Amino acid sequence: MKTTRLTMSQALVRALAVQKAEFGGREVPLFAGVWAIFGHGNVAGLGEALHAAEDTLPTFRAHNEQSMAHAAIAFAKASRRRRMMACTSSIGPGATNMVTAAALAHVNRLPVLFLPGDVFASRRPDPVLQQVEDFGDGIISANDCFRPVSRYFDRITRPEQIVPALANALLVLTDPARCGPVTLALCQDVQSEAYDYPESFFEPHVWRPRRARPDHRELSAAAALLRAAKKPLIIAGGGVLYSEAEEQLLLFCEKHNVPVAETQAGKSAFPASHPLNMGAIGVTGTAAANRAAREADVILAVGTRLQDFTTGSWSLFPNADCRIIALNVQAFDATKRGSQPLVADAREALDALDKALGEWLPPLEWVTQAKTERESWLAVAGKYTALGNESLPSDAQVVGAVQRTAQPSDVVVCAAGGLPGELHKLWLAGAAGGYHAEYGFSTMGYEIAAGLGVKMANPAREVIVMLGDGSYLMLNSEIATSLMLGLKLTIVLLDNRGFGCIDRLQRSTGSSSFNNLLATARHQTLPEIDFATHAGSLGAVSEKVGNLGELEAALRRARQNDRTTVIVIDTDPSRSTDAGGHWWDVAVPEVSVRAEVRAARERYADARKAQSDWN
Repeated sequence: MKTTRLTMSQALVRALAVQKAEFGGREVPLFAGVWAIFGHGNVAGLGEALHAAEDTLPTFRAHNEQSMAHAAIAFAKASRRRRMMACTSSIGPGATNMVTAAALAHVNRLPVLFLPGDVFASRRPDPVLQQVEDFGDGIISANDCFRPVSRYFDRITRPEQIVPALANALLVLTDPARCGPVTLALCQDVQSEAYDYPESFFEPHVWRPRRARPDHRELSAAAALLRAAKKPLIIAGGGVLYSEAEEQLLLFCEKHNVPVAETQAGKSAFPASHPLNMGAIGVTGTAAANRAAREADVILAVGTRLQDFTTGSWSLFPNADCRIIALNVQAFDATKRGSQPLVADAREALDALDKALGEWLPPLEWVTQAKTERESWLAVAGKYTALGNESLPSDAQVVGAVQRTAQPSDVVVCAAGGLPGELHKLWLAGAAGGYHAEYGFSTMGYEIAAGLGVKMANPAREVIVMLGDGSYLMLNSEIATSLMLGLKLTIVLLDNRGFGCIDRLQRSTGSSSFNNLLATARHQTLPEIDFATHAGSLGAVSEKVGNLGELEAALRRARQNDRTTVIVIDTDPSRSTDAGGHWWDVAVPEVSVRAEVRAARERYADARKAQSDWN
């Protein structure tokens, strides 16, 4: 057997560099690069190896470990999970900073490879700087925090272990059903140790999407349910995009005349302009989609894990006879709540279902009603996004201003707070992948770093990041990274002086405004934060606008700018789109001295009666 003597780090880097992916009809590197913040746990070993491989596996420097991981995850999502990136840090805080991002990737089923430095396998210098010591367990390190938020975890304590460990890691990262974050904790002494690696470890490999076909019995059961349906509805989830099944979904819906509703991850999988598109579903859904969900007798849920925002905490489907067909590559998701499972790739299953259904169509009255509801919703939504005379605009009015200046190819990026709700209801995505929301883990601070990852995946598309002042203050450092890498973003910062979304939720549950808005938090002096000046100090083009008209003009200028632009506008924290939407299970205290809380508890108890039981 022919071998090559390399350090473990050199072998790992060389093996990563030869992995390829089939994407967009061509072969491209599976790993687009490595995000790295070096420290004593990775600079000497992995850092040396990455430097030698700059031409084959690019290394990108970030300013925060969490945000660099967010960028990597957003890149993978924007690449339909066909491509990915790795992230490396030192041991200690550098590693644990990435744990939040690992949880985000885990919840959203997105691939990212974490390569945190670890303690010395030899234990000779223990305890080293930043080492976490457990009094009762000698093998624990800070990296064990990654275990519950990794699909696969391994600690490399000998140089030869990287061969089977990387093989296992790649299988998970590229598997449609198991896909998610992988952590290979690299003991820092082992990173620099040499071994005679087999040449086979460095042979190029092309990873092609596995497309599982449906079981014929599950397919027959699903087709029988649909043929008997009088009021069918499709819920399009992120799996439609990851399967690249938008065309199959469109053809299926047009042939069989079935209305479609979209989850946060599935938004943009079906044309926003199509008369069968009912828009967003669930807690942040449209009136059209949620009425269809309430009346539906069969729901075909394609590539969605049916989380509580999609199902209205399982109160959105009151029809006792309603059946759910869960089309998903992962059996765990396809069997929730007594669903009829259809475990398969979305593209393959939609094709097979189409053939099994033949010329089946639901009653025309159902489709006519759905289309009428859609038009009615669009008229209502337009009133919320229109220009107004208020001194402070609502989030919805800002969304409208951004929409009016956007192009069909643009990508809007959002995450936590009120904006995902407003955008889910109101944004009309112009093309597939044009809506990028992180609402599985709802991570504040994801937005700007995610915009960076989206731009890396789609350099020809304009990327518009929308976020609030709370998220901006948490993680804004990758503005500087976007400038350093020449990746232009347009960032629209809505300043409502606090956490406006949670303040509204707090008040809706009977509490008074407390500790969410700056004005109701403990303070001696309210801060006057000049976000435009701050963004400018990082190198961005920046300005603050006074109204929606000025915002639209600034957005048009931003499109012509040659670098990242930040536009700040003050907004009203109290107003949101009250049309559409659905109840969400947020537990209200059973006992309180506040009459408002007691009244909210009564409303909560009544609403819970609509929740379906486990079955």
